[in-house]
Amino acid sequence: MTRFAAPIAEQIWDMKYRFKEAGGAPLDLIVEDSWRRVARALASVEADATMWEDKFYHALEDFKFLPAGRILAGAGTERSVTLFNCFVMGTVPDTMGGIFDMLKEAALTMQQGGGIGYDFSTIRPKGAGVSGVAADASGPLSFMDVWDSMCRTIMSAGSRRGAMMATMRCDHPDIEDFISAKQDAARLRMFNLSVLITDPFMDAVKADGPWELTFSGKVYHTVQARDLWNKIMKGTYDYAEPGVIFIDRINAMNNLAYCETIAATNPCGEQPLPPYGACLLGSINLARLVDQPFEDEAHLDIEKLSDLVATAVRMMDNVVDASRFPLEAQAREAQAKRRIGLGVTGLADALLMVGQRYGSDEAAATCEAWLKAIARASYLASTELAREKGAFPLFDADKYLASGSLEAMDQDVRDAIATHGIRNALLTSIAPTGTISLYAGNVSSGIEPVFAYAYTRKVLQKDGTRTEEEVVDYAVKLYRDKFGADAVLPDHFVNAQTLAPLDHVRMQAAAQKWVDSSISKTINCPVDISFDDFKEVYMAAWDTGCKGCTTYRPNDVTGSVLTVSEASEDTPDTDEGADVVYLSEPLDRPQTLEGATYKVKWPDSEHAIYITINDTVHGGHRRPFEIFINSKNMEHFAWTVALTRMISAVFRRGGDVSFVVEELKAVFDPRGGAWMQGKYIPSILAAIGGVIERHLIETGFIAGEGMGLKTDPQAQVVSMGDKPRGKACPSCGQYDLRMVEGCMTCGSCGHSKCG
Repeated sequence: MTRFAAPIAEQIWDMKYRFKEAGGAPLDLIVEDSWRRVARALASVEADATMWEDKFYHALEDFKFLPAGRILAGAGTERSVTLFNCFVMGTVPDTMGGIFDMLKEAALTMQQGGGIGYDFSTIRPKGAGVSGVAADASGPLSFMDVWDSMCRTIMSAGSRRGAMMATMRCDHPDIEDFISAKQDAARLRMFNLSVLITDPFMDAVKADGPWELTFSGKVYHTVQARDLWNKIMKGTYDYAEPGVIFIDRINAMNNLAYCETIAATNPCGEQPLPPYGACLLGSINLARLVDQPFEDEAHLDIEKLSDLVATAVRMMDNVVDASRFPLEAQAREAQAKRRIGLGVTGLADALLMVGQRYGSDEAAATCEAWLKAIARASYLASTELAREKGAFPLFDADKYLASGSLEAMDQDVRDAIATHGIRNALLTSIAPTGTISLYAGNVSSGIEPVFAYAYTRKVLQKDGTRTEEEVVDYAVKLYRDKFGADAVLPDHFVNAQTLAPLDHVRMQAAAQKWVDSSISKTINCPVDISFDDFKEVYMAAWDTGCKGCTTYRPNDVTGSVLTVSEASEDTPDTDEGADVVYLSEPLDRPQTLEGATYKVKWPDSEHAIYITINDTVHGGHRRPFEIFINSKNMEHFAWTVALTRMISAVFRRGGDVSFVVEELKAVFDPRGGAWMQGKYIPSILAAIGGVIERHLIETGFIAGEGMGLKTDPQAQVVSMGDKPRGKACPSCGQYDLRMVEGCMTCGSCGHSKCG
C-alpha cells in the first residue's frame, strides 16, 4: 500500500524530494527510503544514533512532521547544499566598495538556492553629496537595480531560483520612490518589497501628524504621515506591493533584543533576521493529529502533538550542525544562536475536522490554543536539549527572560529556562508550505484557509498525452471517504473564495501571540474591495498585534488568482486540451499550406524578426508543419537558418511538438533579456518560443500556455487575430496559480515564485 494520500503527493515527492543519481535513476525507491535517509542523517550527530534515527523516522512517517524541502531533498545525500531556507545578508555599507562586496555575498548565497533579504535603508538617498568625488549619490534604488540584474544572471545560469526581499525604513528620504518602484513593470521583478513601519510612524498616522524623512541626522523632507501611509496602501491596493513590516514590534518582541537588531526579513516575511542570520524551517502537520475527525468528540491530541514537537525540535537543532552554509559569517551566526523555525501546516483542515469555521472567533481561539501548546512544547524541549548539550552560546538568562515574547510564557517554562538555559534562541515560525502540503496529501497550507476543495489537474504523460485527475483537499477527501462521495459539505466548510479579509487578520493575530518569529500569510482581498476597507485590513493587523501584513488583490500587473467555476464551488475552471496526433514518418509537403506571420521587434535591435509558421491538416487536426525566421540583420542569419531547419524537422515528425516551445522559452541570455510591453523576456530565443506557443494556441494544437516563463512574450500579429489568455504556471503550464503565504504558487505542481 502506498503511503501517499493522492497521486499529486507522489508526483511532488518524485520531482522534488526523491534522491536520485545524476542520471536520474532513483536511489530512494519508495518514500520510506526518503524518510530513512533524512532520519539517519539528522541522527548521525547523536550519541545513540540508532535510537534517535528510529524516533526521527517515526516523526516523518505518514507526513506528521514535514521538514522544509531543502532538508527533505538534501539531508543524507552528501551533496554540497545548504539545508537552510532563508538568509538576511550583512548590513550594506554606504560605500561603493562595501556595496559591491555585499553583492558578491548575495550571489554566492543565491547560487546555493538561498532566499535573501536586505535592508537598503543604510544607503544615502538620491542626490546626497559623495565626498571626494564631486558627485551626487544615485540612491539605494539604483543599487537595487544591480541586485535585480545579478539575480536574473544567477537564474539564467541554471541555478534554482532564489527570491529576494528588499526593505526600507519609512523615514528614509527615498521611501516614496521605493513605494512606487515596482509600479514600473520593467523594474525590480526579482524583489519583494516591504516598508519597515515604526511605532512613531503609526502614532503619526493615527494623529494625522507630520513625518520627517531623514538620513544620518539630516532632515531631507517633511511629509504628512497619513499621506505617506496612503501611498503605501495605494501601491499595494493597485500593485500588490509593497508589503508592510512592523519593525519596532519585531525588535521589541525578539528574544534576542539584547544582542541583535533586526532590519530585514527573508523573502516571505516569516523570518525577521539580523545581519547574516539564517533559519531552517519545518512544519507540524496538524491534519494528521486530529482524533475522531468529523465526530462530536473530534479533538487534536495535545499529548501526541507535544511529543511530536519535541522530536521535531531535536531534529531541527541537529540540522544546525549538519548543514553547510554559503558564507562563514552565516555559519557563525547560526551556531551562536541556533535559531529554528518550527511551524504548522494543515491548520484549516484540522479546524474542519473538529467542526469549526476558519475565521470565526471560536476557530481563532482554537488556533491560539494549539499554537500555545506548540510553543510550550518547543521551549520545554529546547530546555531539555540545553541540559543535555548546552545552551546557545549567547544565552543570558536574565536578559533572555526579560524579552517581549517571553513575558507571556507560562511560569513553569520560564523556570525551566532559568534553571537549564535553552538550546535554541528562537523556535517558532510559520513559513510557506505550499509544496510540502501537496506532498503531504494536499493538506491546507500553513495557517491559510483551504483555497479550493477540489480542482482538476492535467498531467503530462511520458508519451506526450495529457490525462486529467481530480486533486481534492485532504479534509474534504477524508469527509467523503467517511460519509460518501456525494455527501454535502457542512456549513463550516469555508474556503478562500468566500472568506472576508478581516477573518484572515483574526486568524493571523491569534497565531502570532505564540509565534516568536513571524508568519507568512496572504490576506486575499476581492478585486472590488473599496480602498477604505482595504486600508482597514492593515490597520486591523496593526491594532491586533501582527508583525506584518501581506495582502493580495487581483491586479493588472501580477494577474489574478485561480478562479473557481460558478457551476461548482468545488472545482476551478479548466481548459479542454487538444488531441495530439502521432506520426510515424515525416509528411511530404503539400502544394499549399495555411499559415501566419508574426513580427517581433527586439529592443535595441535595428531590424525586426519575422516569423512565419505554416500548418497542415492531418486526421482532421491542424498542426504546425514548418517555420521560417527572417531578419535584415545579417548577424542573425546563421542561427536563424539553423533554427528554421531544426524546428521544421521536428514539426514534420509529429507527436506533441510543444516541447519546442518549452525548450526555447527556457533559454536565458547571460547578457540579460529585455522588457517588451511591460513583460520580461529572457532572450530573443525565448521570444521566438513565445510566438510559436501563441500560434499553437491560436490554431487549437494546444490548450494554453506551456512551460517556461511566467508570462508570454508580446508579439505583433501580422495576419492572425489576437485572443488574450490568462497566466499559466511557468513550470507545468497549468492555470492553477494562486497567491499563498506571499508566494505565487501553482496548485498543480507546487511551483512557487519564492522557490
